[in-house]
Amino acid sequence: MSTPAPRPSALFVCVHNAGRSQMGAAFLTHLSGGQVEVRSAGSAPADAVNPAVVQAMAEVGIDISAETPKVLTTEAVQSSDVVITMGCGDTCPVFPGKRYLDWQLEDPAGKGADAVRPIRDEIEQRVRGLLAELGISATT
Repeated sequence: MSTPAPRPSALFVCVHNAGRSQMGAAFLTHLSGGQVEVRSAGSAPADAVNPAVVQAMAEVGIDISAETPKVLTTEAVQSSDVVITMGCGDTCPVFPGKRYLDWQLEDPAGKGADAVRPIRDEIEQRVRGLLAELGISATT
């Protein structure tokens, strides 16, 4: 009897964990159907998720209204297979043997839903690409 392969894990990191990283984590959770362990964090977390981001995600059927920004910890990085950074620069810890992806995306901070939608759509496409690289079929 074979042992099932462990679920891959991914960590989305940005400065405030209020926009891009929240959208990335929500899309990966939603599209992987639970086949990927997903975390998100920020190097300097905000008090709340950007309301325009919550609205933009709700428009595509993903509710992140209960999410809260979380502080980036060394443990979160060490326990992740893939670390996706989104504009946190030198504040993201780097560990040997980890796969890092740096997604250069516009920061939705201070922007309305109209400006957030194209960022959201770009993140969704990148997450779909990541799933394909991991050999996991998107559920939708």
